[in-house]
Amino acid sequence: MKLSIASALLLGAGLTAAQTLPITDLVGTWSSKSNSTLTGSGFYNPVDEEFTEPKHPGISYSFSEDGFFEESYYRAVANPSDPRCPKGIIQWQHGSFTKQPNGSLVLVPIAVDGRQLYSDPCNYDSSIYTRYNTSEMFERYSVYQDPYHNITRLDLYKFDGAPLMPLYLAFSPPQMLPTTTLNPLTTAAPGGAKATAKVKRSELPLNHNVMMKRTPEMQRADRWWWFGVFMTGSGAVLYFFF
Repeated sequence: MKLSIASALLLGAGLTAAQTLPITDLVGTWSSKSNSTLTGSGFYNPVDEEFTEPKHPGISYSFSEDGFFEESYYRAVANPSDPRCPKGIIQWQHGSFTKQPNGSLVLVPIAVDGRQLYSDPCNYDSSIYTRYNTSEMFERYSVYQDPYHNITRLDLYKFDGAPLMPLYLAFSPPQMLPTTTLNPLTTAAPGGAKATAKVKRSELPLNHNVMMKRTPEMQRADRWWWFGVFMTGSGAVLYFFF
């Protein structure tokens, strides 16, 4: 569920006692089946503002015992109607989470820290690097020993009860970047405006602030990047379904 930051903060403020509920079963770094996409510095470098592309698409969540989370997403989206036009999205964010009395989880990211790299080569000339900020709510979760893989498994259920892909324990304690704000907005443009460039909504698939459009040299590298995305996407389909 995509919550507004204000709504999520109000929800968290109204249920601060929820943070005292036991959360030890969630503690750790969890990764999808490929075990390739993981949280931490191996996925996102906040100093150089760079992503490291995983070998396979996947997702990863980390939860700390003191109420912090981090998430990494790498999605290669195939286009069956035009295989030459795959899309790719790499996303990272972190922040705090609360476990509510009804068992649900509310994740509220640090708004200025989240990052996204979006590429759609058939509609945009270059990949677009933006801020990313999406609060989440999971209706419930379950932690248990997977009988097939014989490892600890986490099932997260979205706000509507739909299950997220299964996640498996990769690290305990969790592998996370520092939980404080990593990239505070300290530079202001004339008139007090933030120094982040903005574009018209129609120029982006998501309404986020553009931080960087890839240079011509990086655009040439995009061609090879997209060849890898296409091959990765095809391989992921075979990996998950066969």
